[in-house]
Amino acid sequence: MQAETAPSATATLTGRDIIREIVASGVEFVVSVPDITTSEGLLRPLAKTTKPRLIRVCKEDEGIGICAGLAYTGKRALLLIQHTGLLDSINAVRGVAVEYALPICMMVGLLEKEPGVPPRQSKRYGVRIVEPVLEAMGIPYHEIETDADIGKIKPAIEDAYAGSHPVVMLVGRRPS
Repeated sequence: MQAETAPSATATLTGRDIIREIVASGVEFVVSVPDITTSEGLLRPLAKTTKPRLIRVCKEDEGIGICAGLAYTGKRALLLIQHTGLLDSINAVRGVAVEYALPICMMVGLLEKEPGVPPRQSKRYGVRIVEPVLEAMGIPYHEIETDADIGKIKPAIEDAYAGSHPVVMLVGRRPS
């Protein structure tokens, strides 16, 4: 949960490599509310695949419930949302993921975060408060800003399922 040195603004993040890591993590379902940060490079390609299966939902807290139900059946899921939806669904995250100690894995797009700028230093208030909110809730998080960070995905998901706790992966730039 420590901030790392910010990557350059010209670094890249590749959607197909993110999807490869999601699949390698044993995720069978991606539950998603459309997210402008990840739509083009991640959500659109996921919509064209059959594995993992894409489930589109209307609200983020609905996605929390679906991921919880899948966790109870032994199925791995990933909730793909943006930070505004995470903040909007914080009570569902608290009540379901934290208090029931469920492995709710969330990939959260940081809408309008400046590439190469650490979230806490963003000009966007909502982006700046995401990490402190997650820390206050005791939810581990990992920044996914460049291709070099993609290797964090599988261990984060594995740890969430092994330890039965939520985890958040913060996507800091639009995947290509």
